[in-house]
Amino acid sequence: MRVGFAGTPEFAVTALAAIADAGFTIPLVLTRPDKPKGRGLKTEPSAVKAEALRRGLALAQPATLKTAAGREGVLNVPLDVLVVAAYGLILPPEVLAWPRHGCLNIHASRLPRWRGAAPIQRAILAGDAVTGVAVMQMDAGLDTGPVIAALDVPIGARETGGSLHDRLADAGARLIVDVLGVLLREGRLPAQLQPEAGAVYAHRIEREEARIDWSADAEAIDRQVRAFDPAPGAFTRLRDAPLKVWKAAVHPGDAPHAFPGTVLAASAGGIVVACGRGTLAIEELQPAGGRRMSAAAFVAGRGVGAGARLGAD
Repeated sequence: MRVGFAGTPEFAVTALAAIADAGFTIPLVLTRPDKPKGRGLKTEPSAVKAEALRRGLALAQPATLKTAAGREGVLNVPLDVLVVAAYGLILPPEVLAWPRHGCLNIHASRLPRWRGAAPIQRAILAGDAVTGVAVMQMDAGLDTGPVIAALDVPIGARETGGSLHDRLADAGARLIVDVLGVLLREGRLPAQLQPEAGAVYAHRIEREEARIDWSADAEAIDRQVRAFDPAPGAFTRLRDAPLKVWKAAVHPGDAPHAFPGTVLAASAGGIVVACGRGTLAIEELQPAGGRRMSAAAFVAGRGVGAGARLGAD
């Protein structure tokens, strides 16, 4: 069975590697064009491109698939199925109709909840106890196609966006290999239409969403810190300078008379901050231009103490 693959970031690499290791023939890998990254804006390949080159797989990097010029040479490769995982380009009808069995998408949520670009972060932000991965038959909508298979994945109490990403990537890789095995054996894939009840859209994360609003509930801020680790990183300000918060936990007790963002205590155990409801203990943070460090190291080096204000420009 000829299995094409379309994906770009690390999430997709796990699935590509699993498909290849399972022995499926992969005639073509599609990934996004190389992009400049980092402070030096050095052009770097996507994670999927690096994996495809390492395995000696044929590769194409169209900037778009919406035009005949963008699709030139791509659709000439015969495929039985195309697996799509976090590719980043919209597939027009010509591409959806290209493989004999259509296109299968690996999506990191319990569809129809959290359709869209940022299902992992949105699930943590919302306080969901369980998320999952789904393999669906792609259609013209955005993550609206019939679901072929799904796995539930519980969200840990201290789960971060990074740790949940890795667990969902592993689950998705296992699931797509199972699905391809069924297709190989039976020549078809039963699928179930998604219900519209419970459909929620996971909008792309905007940088401003990572700014901590200290008037919010401490539990909500804790979820925000965890959801945005490792990217884009929750942030606040101290003494007119940006400060990223990488690790925090809800602190017992309340401070009903303290202005939100006020430091209540600063010690080796953490920096305790008043919130709109409850208090939060910052355990790991990163000043502008500096490295990630423990709250103890930050307090010792910066002289932060009770009464300091976070979030004020």
